[in-house]
Amino acid sequence: MCYPGHMSASEPKIPVVPEGAVPEDAGRGDGEAPKDESVLTVVVAFGANLLIAVAKSIAAAVTGSASMLAEAAHSWADTGNEVFLVIAQRRAAKPADPTHPLGYGREVYVWSLFAAIGLFAVGAGVSVTHGIQELVHPEPAADFGIAYIVLAVSALLEGASFFQASRQAKRAAARLDRDVIDHLLSTSDPTVRAVFFEDAAALVGIAIAFAGIGLHQLTGSATPDAIGSILVGVLLGVVAIVLIDRNRRFLVGESADPDLLDAVLRELLKQEQIARVTELRLEYVGARMLYLTGAVDLVGNPTEDDASHVLASLERRIAANSHIVGALLSLAEPEDVSILPVNETPTDS
Repeated sequence: MCYPGHMSASEPKIPVVPEGAVPEDAGRGDGEAPKDESVLTVVVAFGANLLIAVAKSIAAAVTGSASMLAEAAHSWADTGNEVFLVIAQRRAAKPADPTHPLGYGREVYVWSLFAAIGLFAVGAGVSVTHGIQELVHPEPAADFGIAYIVLAVSALLEGASFFQASRQAKRAAARLDRDVIDHLLSTSDPTVRAVFFEDAAALVGIAIAFAGIGLHQLTGSATPDAIGSILVGVLLGVVAIVLIDRNRRFLVGESADPDLLDAVLRELLKQEQIARVTELRLEYVGARMLYLTGAVDLVGNPTEDDASHVLASLERRIAANSHIVGALLSLAEPEDVSILPVNETPTDS
């Protein structure tokens, strides 16, 4: 005998996270952004940064430019960061087990946090320190042509990496009718955010280094070059702090945004077993991974056993959604206030 709410093998899953509702995946036919695209973004950035770091290091040694040394430190920090981001994606993809029932999704924020700290310590720290040393003890630079060539090639390679990251971000933002920067700051995927901001900072840093080296050549003074090194360091420090803050928020538990919560609430209220919802929480436990908890009032007056079966069936159906790693529902108290979707008002009974 089937109990109320029992899910048969052919019963469809609840589309708790509707198509287009998850910020980074909205509007896709399958409801989920391809993970391979994020991997490609990181791989492209790694290859570009490695080549650039080697070229800048050679140019810094040949020219003696402070700005070029700062850019070399910047590129080596970015290269190391891409390694951290690859580790982040691999570890976060591990399946759930008894010791981690919700999976390893938050690993992506741990390793992305390491990457951001590395950017701050290596990129910003070396650049600012060397810039100050150059101001105190200026040294002449030479072979400026080599510096210009390396910076030009670096701009092309960084531009290619930035194009890949921005293309991925713009598609996701457009599907949500969002500004790209707003989307990047709110997305639960830290890899595309890190690559985008690091590459954007790299392009600005190249412009700063070009100006510093050019002024050094024109004036014969190492001061503009040293100031350029310091400015590159400050730029990297700002980017690192932004990335550190975003990863910190997701690590301690970031709730889904109100639009997504409202979309999920509407889907739950469509279920014939649910009369009302009095509590609903959605917390990110990884990139595009959510854990749902809530309290619902069931239709009718089911017995304790029947209510337990209905709740268990609803939880399984909710967890069948590709964005939900787990769901926990409880019965609402009679006096609990109902949660209503946005723009809906209570009706008289």
